[in-house]
Amino acid sequence: MRRLWGLVLAAGSAFALAGIALNRGESINALWLLAAAGCIYTLGYRWYAAWIAARVLACDPSRATPAERLDNGRDYVPTARWIVFGHHFAAIAGPGPLIGPTLAAQFGYLPGTLWILIGAVLGGCVQDMVVLFASTRRDGRTLGQMARDELGPVGGLAALFGTLAIMIILIAVLGLVVVNAMRHSAWAASTVFATIPVALLVGLYLRSLRPARVAEATAIGVVLLLAAVVGGGWIDHQPALRALFDLDGRTLAWFVMGYGFVAAILPVWLLLAPRDYLSTFLKIGTIVLLAVAILVLRPELRMPALTRFVDGSGPVFAGKLFPFVFITIACGAISGFHALISSGTTPKLLRSERDIRLVGYGAMLVESGVAVMAMIAATLLDPGVYFAINSPLALLGGTPDAAVATLTQWGFPVTAAQMQALARQVGEATLFARTGGAPSLAVGMADILAGVFGTRLLALWYHFAIMFEAVFILTTLDAGTRVGRFMLQDALSGLWAPLGRTSWYPSVVLSSALVVAAWGYFLYVGVIDPYGGINMLWPLFGISNQMLAAIALAVVTAILVKSGQARRAWISGLPLAWLAVVTSTAAWQKLFSANPKIGFLAGAGDLAGKLAQGALPPDKAAVAGQLILNQRIDAVLTALFLLVLWTVIMDMLRISWRHVQGAPVPRSAEAPYQRSALPEAAHA
Repeated sequence: MRRLWGLVLAAGSAFALAGIALNRGESINALWLLAAAGCIYTLGYRWYAAWIAARVLACDPSRATPAERLDNGRDYVPTARWIVFGHHFAAIAGPGPLIGPTLAAQFGYLPGTLWILIGAVLGGCVQDMVVLFASTRRDGRTLGQMARDELGPVGGLAALFGTLAIMIILIAVLGLVVVNAMRHSAWAASTVFATIPVALLVGLYLRSLRPARVAEATAIGVVLLLAAVVGGGWIDHQPALRALFDLDGRTLAWFVMGYGFVAAILPVWLLLAPRDYLSTFLKIGTIVLLAVAILVLRPELRMPALTRFVDGSGPVFAGKLFPFVFITIACGAISGFHALISSGTTPKLLRSERDIRLVGYGAMLVESGVAVMAMIAATLLDPGVYFAINSPLALLGGTPDAAVATLTQWGFPVTAAQMQALARQVGEATLFARTGGAPSLAVGMADILAGVFGTRLLALWYHFAIMFEAVFILTTLDAGTRVGRFMLQDALSGLWAPLGRTSWYPSVVLSSALVVAAWGYFLYVGVIDPYGGINMLWPLFGISNQMLAAIALAVVTAILVKSGQARRAWISGLPLAWLAVVTSTAAWQKLFSANPKIGFLAGAGDLAGKLAQGALPPDKAAVAGQLILNQRIDAVLTALFLLVLWTVIMDMLRISWRHVQGAPVPRSAEAPYQRSALPEAAHA
């Protein structure tokens, strides 16, 4: 029966994928994408993930986890499986699965959708689960620590440095997306601000007021989050209050930096875990609501399967379909950032190895589903509206009238009156050049939901979607900053041992401040960029994110080989090989392309030449020096990341070969077996 069920799902997956891939010349219904995703995800979780957990990893529910053995009430805390799932999903599901597919819709719906589905099941989910398993078996060590232990000093040092540096870039871009979503939007800003005290209240409720009353705390938190959206609309219509929350990008950048610092130093139970848990309800609930709305409406996708911009001339971001669709999609298919969470906060909360499949593989499947929904929401928009929202005005002529003329000439007709009417409907002053993907995704989501619940609520749904996206981002930002703190503390321990103690408060404050200062610099530079920052920083985000995934896959491949699973190490080795090719190609183009829209050095040179000739308007000339410097820094970072990636890969190959040949290699850092005393271990 199981085999028959598997064959039915396989046939359904193949049929749905064929319908998506082979359709040409006419619109396609969004239900095809949902059907393909449902079948493929079920196959992946039910059979592939179960096989890996049982045959490759040999997960053992009777074994005590680090959360049980090292419980300190701050970072190591045995936590219920669904709260761990909620924390993990919320922490990994940042803007990537929302923004990446939205931006990649520039190429059409087909390339991004195929990569989201295939890349997640065979790559992203596998990475998350195997890294979580490896870290759980090693006292919750970070990815950099595992690389140092398992590969030795060369690969370990490269991975530790690369992981920390890459994470700085990732968090900066997360912050930039949320700043762009809240910029000069009192409704959005007030709603996002309100989510912070709600999370604190839930944390205190579960810890002190009503311990273990998860259902009560959840109900209170969800009701307050929804009230925050409605309250934001009320604030937006009160001139005095609106002025308090109508903030520019620089002010919001300081807010995001302050939030990241505070979240990193507070106990995990007070803000991080309850916020992530609550946001998981919001995220999954919203995605389910969108899926139901799509089933009711059965809308046709308006974006073609492939657009003219596959040649690299796109206005949203520059670069050809290969390799840039893969680094743009990023988190929706596979994300290196996930490896930081899987080896950072999550293994310190896990009660049982039985939950590794659910938390590791399952949470990433849900994130991939979010990416599919984002692709649907983006491609349901009129293409002219999509490009008007996501393209910088400077690239479309400098004014709304010039922008609509340019887009119409390209074959994506839209009018200024149409854009103005849409902005009024969603409660915004303008939707032109709201780069970053978040506003256009919110418009698409609001349009779907309004189609079922009534267009009079379009503004409410739009700001609900903005809050939905911002909560995604901030939960990833605070978890990422905490993980960065763990890695920096590990690095600083070489200077003075107490700095490596993760719960020593002076070290917590110092390391958190240093991490926030590092990503805050790139966030600030992105905020002052007249082109919106995304065109410059998102490609670096994508390259560094995928390189980090490749580093994580290299480390766990070495661990699998050393643990006697060399014949099955292909489960991580094949995704590693693909990412190595994709990221190396993308990095080479970003370094050496003569096109100033693609190459960092070419872009810096072009901007410097225009500045010297006085060809820049005053507002752009005022920040040109900073942007030139930043593009050159981006080039240096890209080269360093490329060097780190191949250093780790070559060291992994060396260690694996030596192990297979019987030569000495670094000993496994896996902790000795200790039987769990928790109730669930009795049933193992």
